[in-house]
Amino acid sequence: MKLNFPEYQFRISKEKETLKIFDPIRKKNIVLTPEEWVRQHVIQYLIHDCKISPALIAVERAFEFNHLKKRFDVLVFNQQGKPHLLVECKSFEVELNSETLMQISTYNQIFKVNHLWISNGLQHHSFQLNENAEGFIHTSSENLIL
Repeated sequence: MKLNFPEYQFRISKEKETLKIFDPIRKKNIVLTPEEWVRQHVIQYLIHDCKISPALIAVERAFEFNHLKKRFDVLVFNQQGKPHLLVECKSFEVELNSETLMQISTYNQIFKVNHLWISNGLQHHSFQLNENAEGFIHTSSENLIL
């Protein structure tokens, strides 16, 4: 599936009947689901287009929220090691909506980042903390702006 990202080179392999894609952050092959296809494009975009060091990117890590186990998609840290950007990836088959925004906002109660980004690979929405008000403002409907 062609996504709304620049072209990137991916290492895709087949193990038995399952397609897998190499994740440069987790340093292993991951089952290639539609959501993973989007996640890997986001990772490549962050590394190649935003020039973020892979060492500052965390992918699919578990955390606890209200005694429930959750997993974030992508978390980018700043040079001081503090969370800076939280990304929620959805399959290209899933519409981005208020539920997606609620999910990432809920996760952000733990990470307290100033930048949020949601993407289904076809649409991207970024949000930045509004310093003068409580909440985030929509900053872009296409590109991630750091």
